[in-house]
Amino acid sequence: MNFKVTDIEQFQAQKQFIDTAIVPLLQLDFTEQGMKQSSSAAEYLMSLTNFIEQQFKGRLMLFPPFSYTVNTKSKTLPTSIEQELKNAGFKSIIFVTCDHSWTEYKEFLNIIWLPSIPLESMDKSVKQRILEDQLKQVIPTLTNIWV
Repeated sequence: MNFKVTDIEQFQAQKQFIDTAIVPLLQLDFTEQGMKQSSSAAEYLMSLTNFIEQQFKGRLMLFPPFSYTVNTKSKTLPTSIEQELKNAGFKSIIFVTCDHSWTEYKEFLNIIWLPSIPLESMDKSVKQRILEDQLKQVIPTLTNIWV
């Protein structure tokens, strides 16, 4: 499920089954070189989280990415988002990111870090295989969180 009106209506009707929120954490860099890297990471992260949502539709909801810069990054924001999502009825909140610095919060937040893979120059079939391979790496983490 995605954070859109039709899916929210379905979520509200079936809250007991849709217990997981996925929140992408996306770092933006507006420097000359950084823009290309952060846009590549954004494309990868959004493709991957959309693919995860498709595979687990009816079990989780994909939220819009939380975007930040180096100067606006807040250690407390994911914790606040997590609490608000729990108050909304989600049992598991999972943050997915390509920014390795978030891994230091793994002890108290569900953070999935994956290195960014540049998808922009790949054809559709190669991109699909990459996403499937990445999903295979994410599934054990999801199942550990759901147990």
